Amino acid sequence: MVLLHQQLSSRKRPGINRQFPPPKIPKPTTTTTTATTSVSDESRRPQNDDAEGTDIDKMVSLLAEAGCTLFHPSGPPCLPSNPHNFRRHLHRLFSSSSNASLRSAFLSGFSLYIQSSQNLHRVLLPSNRDGLGPATCESLVRHLLLVPPIQIDLQNVLLEKLPEYFDINPEYSGRLSSLDEDVARLIVNHFRWLDFLVDSYAFTNKLLQVLSICPLHLKKEIIVSLPEIIGDQNNKAVVDSLEKMLQEDSAIIVPVLDSLSNLNLDNQLQEQVVTIALSCIRTIDAEHLPYLLRFLFLSATPTNVRRIISQIREQLKFVGVASSCTVKHSKLKGKSTLGNTNASILDALRSSLRFKNILCQEILKETKCIERVQDHKVIDIWLLVLIYMNGESLQKSVEKIFKKKIIEGCIHEVMIDQCIGGNMELVQDYFSSFLSLSEYLLACKEQKARDFGIHMYSILFEEFVDTFSRQEILGALVTHVGSGISFEVTSALDTMIMLVSKCVLDYLEGFSVENLHKVYEFFSHLAISARSRENFFGSSISNELFMIVRKQVNSPDLKYKKMGLIGTLKIVSCLVDANISTCPAPSMQANSEEALELLKASLESCKQFPLPLILFYDELITMLDCRSVQPAIVDWIGKHVGEFESMFLSDLEGGQLSVKDLYCGLEGELMMNLDGDISPICLNILPLVSSSLQSSTNLQILPANFLLLSTIERLANHGSLGGIDALLGCPLHLPSSKYFSGDCLQSLTGKQKHIVCLSLYYATNWIRELLNAFCTQVIGRFACTTQATREEMIVKLFKRLRNLLFLESLLNNSLKLYPLSLPELHLHVEHSGFQPNLVGHVEKKNEHKKTYESLSSSKKRKDRMMSKAAKDSGIDGKLRQPTIFDVLKKAGATTSQGTPNDDSCTLSPKCRTSESADQHTYDTNKNISLEISAIFKVLEAQRSKFRPLLVDCFSILTFSTNQDSCCPDPAAELPLHLYLLRDIRHKLDFFSPPSKAFSAQHFSAPPGLSGVTVSQFLAKITPLFPTFKKHFNAAVSILKAGNENCEEHWKVQYASAGNPDIPNVVLSRSSVCTSVFKEILHCFNKMLSLADVNLDKQILSDLLEAFQPLKISDSIFSGLLPVPLPGTIEYLYCGAYSFVEDVLDLACSFSFMLASEALLTLESIATSIMKFNDKLMQRNNRSTSMGSIEAVLPGLRSRLSTSSHKILMHNWDKENSENSVKSKGEIMQKILQVYLENSESTSDLLHELACSILPQAQSPKTTEEDDYHGFPTLCPATFNIWYRVLHEENLAILNKLVKEVVHSEKSRAAVQLDIVKELLTKLQKSVNVLVSLVDMCRTHDKIEKTSKIVQVTVHAMAVKYGGKFVDSFLKIHFQMHNEPVIQLVKELQKATRTIQTLCAEAKGLKQTVITSKIPSTKRSMERFLFRVKALLHTSSSECTFWMGNLKHKDLMGQVVSSQAYMDDQNDNNNNPEEPTAEEEQCAGDASEEEDREME
Repeated sequence: MVLLHQQLSSRKRPGINRQFPPPKIPKPTTTTTTATTSVSDESRRPQNDDAEGTDIDKMVSLLAEAGCTLFHPSGPPCLPSNPHNFRRHLHRLFSSSSNASLRSAFLSGFSLYIQSSQNLHRVLLPSNRDGLGPATCESLVRHLLLVPPIQIDLQNVLLEKLPEYFDINPEYSGRLSSLDEDVARLIVNHFRWLDFLVDSYAFTNKLLQVLSICPLHLKKEIIVSLPEIIGDQNNKAVVDSLEKMLQEDSAIIVPVLDSLSNLNLDNQLQEQVVTIALSCIRTIDAEHLPYLLRFLFLSATPTNVRRIISQIREQLKFVGVASSCTVKHSKLKGKSTLGNTNASILDALRSSLRFKNILCQEILKETKCIERVQDHKVIDIWLLVLIYMNGESLQKSVEKIFKKKIIEGCIHEVMIDQCIGGNMELVQDYFSSFLSLSEYLLACKEQKARDFGIHMYSILFEEFVDTFSRQEILGALVTHVGSGISFEVTSALDTMIMLVSKCVLDYLEGFSVENLHKVYEFFSHLAISARSRENFFGSSISNELFMIVRKQVNSPDLKYKKMGLIGTLKIVSCLVDANISTCPAPSMQANSEEALELLKASLESCKQFPLPLILFYDELITMLDCRSVQPAIVDWIGKHVGEFESMFLSDLEGGQLSVKDLYCGLEGELMMNLDGDISPICLNILPLVSSSLQSSTNLQILPANFLLLSTIERLANHGSLGGIDALLGCPLHLPSSKYFSGDCLQSLTGKQKHIVCLSLYYATNWIRELLNAFCTQVIGRFACTTQATREEMIVKLFKRLRNLLFLESLLNNSLKLYPLSLPELHLHVEHSGFQPNLVGHVEKKNEHKKTYESLSSSKKRKDRMMSKAAKDSGIDGKLRQPTIFDVLKKAGATTSQGTPNDDSCTLSPKCRTSESADQHTYDTNKNISLEISAIFKVLEAQRSKFRPLLVDCFSILTFSTNQDSCCPDPAAELPLHLYLLRDIRHKLDFFSPPSKAFSAQHFSAPPGLSGVTVSQFLAKITPLFPTFKKHFNAAVSILKAGNENCEEHWKVQYASAGNPDIPNVVLSRSSVCTSVFKEILHCFNKMLSLADVNLDKQILSDLLEAFQPLKISDSIFSGLLPVPLPGTIEYLYCGAYSFVEDVLDLACSFSFMLASEALLTLESIATSIMKFNDKLMQRNNRSTSMGSIEAVLPGLRSRLSTSSHKILMHNWDKENSENSVKSKGEIMQKILQVYLENSESTSDLLHELACSILPQAQSPKTTEEDDYHGFPTLCPATFNIWYRVLHEENLAILNKLVKEVVHSEKSRAAVQLDIVKELLTKLQKSVNVLVSLVDMCRTHDKIEKTSKIVQVTVHAMAVKYGGKFVDSFLKIHFQMHNEPVIQLVKELQKATRTIQTLCAEAKGLKQTVITSKIPSTKRSMERFLFRVKALLHTSSSECTFWMGNLKHKDLMGQVVSSQAYMDDQNDNNNNPEEPTAEEEQCAGDASEEEDREME
């Protein structure tokens, strides 16, 4: 059967009108008819008018006698109620031989009548029955065609009318026409499904003749309808005719196939049809191929199936295939240009194979019989996959054939590439079948089959990039690995290596430094382990990895060079790991030589570029610290760092420079000399900086180079740095100290300022690396250091720390006066998407000429870098540990040293004459104060460029020279401790970021924490916990003293560190102690919030034990039975809480910030108890906690609420309070939240604050009455904060209550009803709070002193939280609690009306802060309105509901005249407002235009 959707519609012929006016019946004596029913002049035959009128009248009268009214006023003719009697009457009338003339007259009249297109259209349309109903009968023509005597004549007449309507083509018309509007289609449709054909042969011939000249659209329509029009007697003529037409026009292939498939053909004709279809495979359009293939497979029989399969294989060109080369280089990889066509072809093949098993069997036989390699095609793979996918019964056969063809070389990799490569969308539905075949092949014993399986896995993994597909592939490979079969496991591992090398290495650009380390370490191990194997894939991964890193190292882009350096050092670390004992000696030697070649190539590629060279040094340091490296590598690195002295140091004579010179007009000076006159060397900073502006500098790599030197020294001397300990105390050659006083720096030229700033910057980072290197000597990690040496180093480290504070304060002040972007000293920024300047301060092999005095022996050079203490230690030379220079001497390294020549760094007269410092006079009275304890804000903006302090440096906190003296800090070490504490806090912020947004910024670890986990960090700082308490007590003691006594301590210690005497350096002891107080509490707070601390009971106990008071107050244990025993975790929590609580009492007398920090620490302790209790419950797998840890929490929360209340009630200094509140609004908000959340009854407290306290704060008052409401912290500056917090807490309480109400409603027990009523009572309080808060918007506007910004902010919060409140309120099931809810609605109505007024007013004033929140609030109001209406409709309450349009009033209650209607005002005056559950509606009145816009 032909489906209706295959018919092609046509457009209505012009001039046809569906509304037919009733035509007049023509009279025999007249020669004209009405205009609406007359036949057009063009269609009249050349006969006289009387003859025409007579034939038409005769036809009309005959139809009338049979019961048909031809001219019906409503349109089509009207047929009798019994159409069978109508046809029988006409049949009897026309069958009689005596009525032959009557039959001719009827046919002639009908032919004349339908000459008019309107008349033809009328008789083709469905007719009415007796004019009583709609057109439900068949048409008049349909009934006439069922009258045998006139059937063939009518058929001929209608077929001859068809050409008149060929010109209408629906494909080019403006719109598609329906069947009733298309006359040609109506005629064809009348031939379908006739009960009989009088002369089938004649009609068929006539129809086929007309069909041959039909336009394409009508030809398709008729062809599709042929099985329904003609009988089975003329199939031969139909097939022959369709074959001929198909040869002339292949565009009709689809309707022809459709028609042929519906004909009842005998075997001979069926074979002829199959032959016709096979001949069209090559010529048919690709979009029609699915129809042809489906037809052929459905026509398959045991006799022709082999011929069909063979012809399809030979002639079908699968248009979606592409060469593997094209796929790899295509920009549209993964997409096919003809994907839809290919998918349709595969779908046709798949559906056909599913329903005919004979096809599957024949395809398998045909594939087996193919012998020549060149005869195998891509379609063969697809046919096998489709059979494999369709049924389990044939899967084994498909697998065997597939493997056989692969082993024989008939199916090769290029063919599978053409199937899958670049055709992801096409293969998507068949992914599981390809994957199953890959699994089968990889498990085969034959190597060739496994190699092909590896290739299939690779192409599937490469093509399918979605997570699900790749997980399926990897899961299958893991299954192979777990099979335990040796060859299968080997192939699976080789596949994994190939997948990782192809895919992961292509995406290294987006990896952080930490991820690059992990990826390269993984690949390095794979590559090294694969080098000993003869397997192809093993060697390929090694070669590919080496090729990639060499390309990256030599890339001019820093992004790729960074990746290459990390990869190179990871490969080297694997090659030269001395702990690997499995490799034979020749292999280890070859690895060492290859590693040296990699190191040399990497060093050569980055010699000219500071940042890559710094990264190279840092990676070497990490490798040497983490691995035991072969001696040859250590020797090579030692030779390289042996140039350190000649590059950066200068000789001293008696602790002084032999030659003093000017550098760009700047005088130099030796500073920070800890060794005095015995110091043999100095760090040559100023000369190198001044020369760097003209040529190049090595100072940018100085810190990293020195740290590498110290690492090599430790390796060569069992951890000792005795060979280079002179560097710890050597002076620094810097610009003269007179440039740092007064306005001297401002009087310098820009070039001189630049030199001064860079000199201070490099000196700062030099000191930082000194601390990093020499702190390893005093923390007890190495036993090579004597106690005397250790104590001496501790003193020097403290002095260097003082130098660091001084240098950073100077640099911070200098950058304020001369802003400068400092060069980076370590590569930490994730460079991507741009090509940076690799050079920075470009290094070009020291083109400026320097001459150095050569020394007669290397011993003199060693002695200069060794301190006098080391030389005078009295240890025998034979027992002395060899230094790095001894190692270098044995290796044959030659280094030279000398002092710069007079001309080395001098400038031309142009640069020197007018810029000499002696020619300037300075006003030293204009001093800028340098606060040592302050946060260096300018430096903090560029802190990431500095060399980081390593975690080992924090051990300085444990060393102290404090003795019982006149003050708690006689050595003035608190400023030093403060500096280290701030650094600890920054590192803790990384492990425990304060917010998600902050955490997102840390794509990689900050400097100093690369590769350090939380557990490792905690393990290193755990010994510092008691030290925190010690320094905290010292700071508190000084704060209690309340004066600046003992200021001389700092000056003495400052001078002993070699810092120059600058009068504008100041130190505020109170500021230092306040900062120490705050930083220690902050660190304590952060550590308690770390998940690793709460998981590790030992670390948690150590932390809490460090902050125990001398005596715990008994009040903290009140209510606890039994009282926790000392040493238990509960006791430690209580002790720490008591300690911080006592601190808070003291902090209230100092500052708001200290008190708030203490309160936040108390909250952190309470939160830590909850987390620890939760972990215990999870560990014990119990729903309730065991022990007394949970019992501690309620008491501490109560005390926490009291402490927060104390801060809020404290009368802080007015000026201080205002300033702190404006800058610390978040802290005030947090304190208020702690106060509310930890009170005994949050709901009652919230009700009191919102209904009593906050309204009083709004009322106008005198200065004497400022705090009459009881909360000094509640002032105009904090009103918005209080208002927001009360709204938020009220909303949180409401959400909690609603959940409890909903939960209680689920239980149908009678006792639960009382609980629900109690909850509804609490809801009443929450509603009262909202009403009070919203109502404040009215009173707030009446206060003249209230700023406009504050008003708008308060209004915006009322609208926002009011809408959210209503949303939550709607979650209550109103119908279950009618009366209580009605009371709540009455009260809530007060707030909603005010919110409506706020919305209208905000729109009028265009207050965007408010209007952005209006739409969601308005929607909530309307939902609430109709919920209330439904409630009152179902309620038996006496309350009435009236819903109308709310007047537009302002906040003062005055009607806005421009928005009010007089009739509404009159109605309102006559009808006073009733106390009903009335709600506003924002839709339905033009006067509420503003409300309408809210939607």
